[in-house]
Amino acid sequence: MLVRLRTRMSGLLSNHLSGESMDYRQIFALFFPILIDQAFIIGLNLVNTAMISSSGVSAVSAVNMVDSLNIFLINVFVAVATGGTVVVAQYKGSGNAMMVSRASAATVTSVAMIALAIALLIIGLHQPVLNLLFGSASPDVLESARIYLIGSSTSFLGIAIVQAVCGALRGIGKTRASLALSLIMNLLYVLLNIVFITLLNMGVMGMTLAINIARFAGAVCALYYLFKVDATLHIRLRDLFHFPISMLRKIMFIGLPFAAEQMFFNGGKLLTQVFIVSLGTYAIATNAIGSSLAAVFQIPASALSLTIVTVVGQCIGRGNIADARKFIRSFLWLGAFSLALMGLILMPLYLPLVGLFNPPPEIVNDLFVVLLINTLVQVPLWSISFILPSALRAAGDSRFTSITSMLTMWLFRVILGYIMGIILGWGILGVWLAMNCEWGVRGAVFLWRFRGKKWYAHKLI
Repeated sequence: MLVRLRTRMSGLLSNHLSGESMDYRQIFALFFPILIDQAFIIGLNLVNTAMISSSGVSAVSAVNMVDSLNIFLINVFVAVATGGTVVVAQYKGSGNAMMVSRASAATVTSVAMIALAIALLIIGLHQPVLNLLFGSASPDVLESARIYLIGSSTSFLGIAIVQAVCGALRGIGKTRASLALSLIMNLLYVLLNIVFITLLNMGVMGMTLAINIARFAGAVCALYYLFKVDATLHIRLRDLFHFPISMLRKIMFIGLPFAAEQMFFNGGKLLTQVFIVSLGTYAIATNAIGSSLAAVFQIPASALSLTIVTVVGQCIGRGNIADARKFIRSFLWLGAFSLALMGLILMPLYLPLVGLFNPPPEIVNDLFVVLLINTLVQVPLWSISFILPSALRAAGDSRFTSITSMLTMWLFRVILGYIMGIILGWGILGVWLAMNCEWGVRGAVFLWRFRGKKWYAHKLI
């Protein structure tokens, strides 16, 4: 019986997750380290949010407000790192080892330079930025936000180097190494938060110290791995100071549209955060806790979204469009299945999960309604809205995916969110429903694109 079941499972996996480019064993070898990485990152963020909640609602609100800005800024250079992943993956698929090495070095250099420029700009303009975005927040929230914004900005160079190195490693399929680097950085962050926040009661200042120490320690480990441990990429220190214009152009062809998308996309989320602030501290806390819990539900799907960049990138590098189409369809179904499974497992555990955040009793019921609706809606819509554009981008179709995401974000999530949340008076629920509507519209456009041929017509390498 067991042998028959194993045979049937192997046949099913071979039919849907194997092709000429790679088989299901290789895909699982890529996916599981990324899954563990995502679980740790999101789980540790959950723990960090829970820890800072012990410092009061104002501390949670300040950290959440600034993190919405940090995500906006960090995703700019993470987008360029993703461009590097795509280029590295395509060269890996074509079998050109020398160009894989050059693309990896150019990725680290470009991402680090962009991160440093962003950090210096934000530190210099921190007060006007806070006044512009969160001026209606209470004085104690604004003071905590100021400390956290300056402190977290100084850590951008560290996380940029880690993200760039991990992106290059994922491009060649070394997801275990990228997992190890990510775990070092994030586990150290949590351990330091325990010391600074829980034991020493340093609040937001403690979190700021922890994030800097952890990210720069992660950067040192990433560079050490690149120069001394890795036997594939053959990168030397001087390679990081060489600027091959043609290679940078290839990375930026993917990275810049994606970076622009992330700026507009997360700028829209930031603007949404601004009118959530006007709804009051309880609304900010509801949004913060809801976003943290929703991210837990999306862990496997998010890992699939990262994995598919390497899978499709290598398929396109080999010129195998049939494999790319097959894997994309399979990943979309897997994404929907994983979201349904996570919902069935975690929704019954709502009360103990939300209890981690010590929320005010007034928001517990509203938070449950928001999370339940989001859990149901994301099963059919999240994969086509997030996994599918990752696949299209890996094929070089970055401009179309970025323009689509920017337009749907502003037309639906921002404008419709303001109408439903503020004008119609639906509050935080209206903001989240607008976000769900945006997933559906964006996903429908990407499905239409995927059915055609233009998405794989770009010649990147």
